[in-house]
Amino acid sequence: MIKTKKNKLGGLSDKASDMVLVALSVLILIIVAYPLYYILIASVSNPYDVYAGKTFLLPSQFTLEGYKAVFVDDSILMGYWNSIKYTVVGTIFSVAMIYVTAYPLSNPDLPGRKFFNIFFVITMYFGGGLIPTYLIVKDTGLMNTIWAMFLPGGVAVSNMIIARNFFETGIPKELKEAAEIDGASKLRVFFSIIIPLSKPIMAVMVVFSMVAYWNDWFTALIYMSSDQAPLPLVLRNILIKSSTSASQASMISGGYAELNKMTEMIKFASIIVAAAPMLVIYPFVQKYFEQGFMAGAVKG
Repeated sequence: MIKTKKNKLGGLSDKASDMVLVALSVLILIIVAYPLYYILIASVSNPYDVYAGKTFLLPSQFTLEGYKAVFVDDSILMGYWNSIKYTVVGTIFSVAMIYVTAYPLSNPDLPGRKFFNIFFVITMYFGGGLIPTYLIVKDTGLMNTIWAMFLPGGVAVSNMIIARNFFETGIPKELKEAAEIDGASKLRVFFSIIIPLSKPIMAVMVVFSMVAYWNDWFTALIYMSSDQAPLPLVLRNILIKSSTSASQASMISGGYAELNKMTEMIKFASIIVAAAPMLVIYPFVQKYFEQGFMAGAVKG
């Protein structure tokens, strides 16, 4: 009689264990994905039906009025262009800064390595605050320039630590030593060996930086003029404008309900408009993202 092979961890058969894992994965997927799906169907539904609970799975009274109200504003295209510009330039700059800090700190022979590591970690917990940072940006002439978006926080220390761990554990030390014995300089080793072998961790840094810069509206609110506002800030201003109009309409008979309805549609549509580019890009880098994130993890 053939016995079913048991799993050592839980006493379950392999098939039963697979079924449990699949069920848990589906449950987690629903928990994570449903809120975004709900926002999507709510953005094309009547807000009153949304609040009445009629859009649990499918849109109710399909409408694109919310998207029309968002895109009728000319500042949307300007916001898209500004966000793309800040994201591309900021991501390139941040990844470059991560590399030039993480790689030297991964070298155990670097003089003062422990001091520099502690110095970077301290900046994760302590900072000068908003007002001193604003005064520095203003006095250095960075106000209303693209540099104000990423120079004050050009090195994301948490990302740098992940990259440093990858350089320490993911690239054999013997490979670098062999290249130096063959006459390669430090820069040649960096550009010809380190960078080509670190594409997975580079993908992680690119994704982290892209998402951070794409969603960053507060920095632009502080340092940039209205004509240089990124998309999240533009959408925020549109939503505030519509909310103000709705509150003013409360003094007009019959006007409040319709304007409040439009405000809710704009709110849902704005979330989708802001999130769509990152949702489109992420599947193309997911493979490298997973590889790099696991490679950059701390290994015991």
